[in-house]
Order: sequence, then C-alpha cells, then structure tokens
Amino acid sequence: MCIRDRYQRRVRGVDPSMKLPEAKPCHRRYYTPSELAQHNTPDDCWLSWFGDIYDLSPVLEQNTGIESKPLVDSAGTDISHWFDPETLNLRQRYGDDLVKLSFAPLGEVLHKPPAGPRSNWANDFGTPWWKDETLRIAQLSGKQRPIRVINTLTQQEHVMEVCVEETCHEILERYLDYNKHAESYTWKRLGYILDMDKTLEENGVMDETETLSELGLPDDYYVPALHLYFNDDLSVA
Repeated sequence: MCIRDRYQRRVRGVDPSMKLPEAKPCHRRYYTPSELAQHNTPDDCWLSWFGDIYDLSPVLEQNTGIESKPLVDSAGTDISHWFDPETLNLRQRYGDDLVKLSFAPLGEVLHKPPAGPRSNWANDFGTPWWKDETLRIAQLSGKQRPIRVINTLTQQEHVMEVCVEETCHEILERYLDYNKHAESYTWKRLGYILDMDKTLEENGVMDETETLSELGLPDDYYVPALHLYFNDDLSVA
C-alpha cells in the first residue's frame, strides 16, 4: 500500500496497518540525498529528518493553507535542524514572557501550536505530521559510493551511485533501470559470485572513496567493477 493510501485510511479512521492481499512495497529501503532532492513539489513532497524519509504529499493534499508553505519550500531536503534530537518535537525557544514555544526556522508551520490562545486554530488533526509514522517511506543513506556494472554479454558499462547500506540485490533493482533482464544474470566480482543478500563491502568490494580523497584524487579515479554473466538456460551443466 502506498503512502498516500495509508495516510488517507488513517484520517478516515481505517487501520493503516491492516494488510490487503494486493499490497506491495512502493519504495526502496534507502535513497540518496540526490534522489531525495528530486521530490520537491507539493504533489511529490519528500522530507527527511534523523535518517528517515517521509512523504508529506498526502498531508499537503489535505492542507493547502499558508502554514503548509514551509513544508513546500523545504521539499526534497533534510530538516533535522527543525527538531529537538531528544524529544523529536519541533525545537522550542523562549517567548517574550519567558514561556517556551515551539518554532520552525521558516515561520508558522502546519500543526505547530500557536504562541497564544487562538480561536481559529484547529487542533482536531490528530497526530502532527512529524510524529505520523504512516508517512515514513524509507531511510536516507548515510554514505554513497560509485560502482561500475559491466554486462559481459552486450559489453555495455554503467557507472551507478549506490547506497553503502544496500545489498547487492537492492543494487540489482537499481540496475533494472538500465536492463530489465538484470535478474537473468549472475553477478560477479573478480571471478567470484556475489552473495546478493550482502552489501558490497560484505562481499569484499571495499569503498575506496575516502582513501582517494586523502590522496587528493577524484572519487572516480578508481571505481570497482561488477561483471554480469548471462544465464544461458539452454546450457547443460
């Protein structure tokens, strides 16, 4: 079930955790900051904080007022600095009367309590967006690395940016954008078959980007290669 469906079911009083037979994952487990940045419109608004990515699109679909503007303006970015890392609530500061008030860097934001009594503030929204776990879709990768994927059948080569936390099978899923038959290949590194349930480093494909940086060399000076061998179903073992 996609994030928009889960959110709409919650606001309608339907248990969002109830599984449907046709439910399928909508998202990868990890995304890079550059992928996060692509989701930067009201209809496609992703935000991240404390390592998790949230899809605020269904919230903005239900709330189009001025208090949604900080979310739209920040779409596609990390907003961890909006929150107190201990309470996970919006940061607070002292007002004129020395009372702690919630605040956001870009001004009044949706679901933030007002500074004082206000008759037109609707507090019947239930869970504020920053505490709504139904909006969480993935994790933000802490580090990325380049990898070369070489198809030995077609001799095509692609350099991909992948998340260091991803398994080789998750990298295969990324490669489907280049070759929809990627699962029909055996993936190898230096002649050894990769364990697709492990990360690149767990397979011995080390990330050398920090070493290259220390030597003053560009990240793409050396990019490890993975070789794909087509599985000929007609061959006899």
